[in-house]
Amino acid sequence: MTSVGIEAFVALSMILFIIGAMGVLLRRNAIIIFMSVELMLNATNLALAAFSRQWGNLDGQIFTFFIITVAAAEVAVGLALIVAIFRNKQSINVDDLHQMEG
Repeated sequence: MTSVGIEAFVALSMILFIIGAMGVLLRRNAIIIFMSVELMLNATNLALAAFSRQWGNLDGQIFTFFIITVAAAEVAVGLALIVAIFRNKQSINVDDLHQMEG
């Protein structure tokens, strides 16, 4: 039985991270930007878990657990902010947010 090499995991992680970075840089919808950030965090998790498996060390999996915890908190706060902004501005386009004045 052949196992998948670490190169495949790192390549997939790199592709996912690049797709997420392009989503953050090119999109103007706040929800798409948050989804892209989550994709980048999951790409990092994949790389950490792959290196953890390669080296036989649990440190990468522990970091992955903390990243998942931070990502869950980020989603909760981020979505609450998006809902609050949408109620006030009727738009979630980030280009419209620079005009927010109190």
